[in-house]
Amino acid sequence: MKTAKDYLDEANAQVTRIPAKEAIGKHGGDALFVDVRDSGAIAKTGTIKDALRAPRGFIEFMADENSQFHEPKFRKDADIHLVCGAGGQAALAGKTLKEMGFEKVTNIGGIGDWKEAGGPMED
Repeated sequence: MKTAKDYLDEANAQVTRIPAKEAIGKHGGDALFVDVRDSGAIAKTGTIKDALRAPRGFIEFMADENSQFHEPKFRKDADIHLVCGAGGQAALAGKTLKEMGFEKVTNIGGIGDWKEAGGPMED
């Protein structure tokens, strides 16, 4: 039987984690930044400026072009950077996106890493 650690290890093996400083260099261009935390967590800390808010439990519906809840910013050719509280949810969401055919997906870790590196924020 798999454990949470097993799932996380698999996700981390498939989704590259990049430092927040590197991700900041991509912000403001064509890259799509996605916060996979729920709205309550985002309300407490804020999020990356202009980030798409796609909760991990709903990301499949937002990313699926055949879903009534599809978010057009999710394009198969998009350069997608995921953030969460500490990096675990972002890794798991990234693995899901890769399984759905998205190729350019990275984990930028936790929102605290982004803030500490001086990344632009919004409420």
